Amino acid sequence: MQSGRLSDSGPAEPGPRLRSLCGADQAAWASSLSEAEAEAGCFALAVAAVLPAGGSGERMGVPTPKQFCPILERPLISYTLQALERVCWIKDIVVAVTGENMEAMKGIIQRYQHKRISLVEAGVTRHRSIFNGLKALAEDQPNSRLSKPEVVIIHDAVRPFVEEDVLFQVVTAAKEYGCSDHDLEFGTECLHLALKYCHIKAKLVEGSPDLWKVTYKRDLYAAESIIKERISQQICVVMDTKEDEEHVGHRLEEMLKNELNHMKKVTSGKDLQQILLEQCYSFVCVNVMTSDFEETHKLLNMLEESNLSILYPVVVISVHFLDYKSVPFGQTMEYLMPIREFAKEVKKRNILLYGLLIYYPQDEQKLKESLRQGATIIAALIKERNSGLTGQLLIA
Repeated sequence: MQSGRLSDSGPAEPGPRLRSLCGADQAAWASSLSEAEAEAGCFALAVAAVLPAGGSGERMGVPTPKQFCPILERPLISYTLQALERVCWIKDIVVAVTGENMEAMKGIIQRYQHKRISLVEAGVTRHRSIFNGLKALAEDQPNSRLSKPEVVIIHDAVRPFVEEDVLFQVVTAAKEYGCSDHDLEFGTECLHLALKYCHIKAKLVEGSPDLWKVTYKRDLYAAESIIKERISQQICVVMDTKEDEEHVGHRLEEMLKNELNHMKKVTSGKDLQQILLEQCYSFVCVNVMTSDFEETHKLLNMLEESNLSILYPVVVISVHFLDYKSVPFGQTMEYLMPIREFAKEVKKRNILLYGLLIYYPQDEQKLKESLRQGATIIAALIKERNSGLTGQLLIA
């Protein structure tokens, strides 16, 4: 990852000339970030990003370029774009792709509703692709919606786990400027190129352990595991049992706390709307009545309206309790069979719906065991996100 400032002078091959800062200029620019802006994570200056995405992925050994390889049925580059879009102070994101992949990239932007994205054609090398992206930002085109930034972040399209604090450090380093010869001696080739062509002694900023590059096929599996882990971190339990504080659902909730991290309980539509804004992708919906899908229906409707599932598959586990002394097992199964049809319908919108039936015996020890098994099943479904099990009614 690199950053630089665009100057008003013309480009020097193979990229635009970058203006270095020293002395009074350095101090003035460094002071332009106020304490209030630092705390808010916003910059007074304009920041843009360029993603070179014209590689063929030869080292991965697959016909599809690695930036377009699917992870959880979504292209890798889409995850990287989302990571940058979350940073409010990055105004524009320019992606350099080959002409043959231009339409595919446009389709990804449209399908996953990416914002602030512009496309340029990639060059024959990575550096030429970066150059084309910088030209799009540096040139004032009459019909262009891009404005000339003061700082440009160069980021690999196949590093999906970049965090805002790392980007903040990069831009701050570009603002404050200053490095030792140690960076040029032990840094990357990009530092030498910056010095050779742009006359800048660039600064090397250490990244986090997650800032690794997807290069080989095994990296795709590793990235999928990380993404699954991250999106299963936050779980929302939807349960409206205010009229029955002794309902067995409360005991299931306690069991889930032992199985899952970052669990939130929701009892009102307003709270649920806030959870959706926070982008939670795992829901456990506790239905008070065995044959009642009302809470699950409400949740599914809200999820469809939110378009949350465009980015990731959303897991919904509809939990029902069976008191076999009051309702025959066969009758209960008949009540719950419609879940298969619900699951088929919502799967089209990337929502994975599962059913869970928990036995509700009178014996205290057996009840504890049923609840423990139910909590274990829920945790496994959330972690694995297995689309092949949707519509199934699992029994604990």
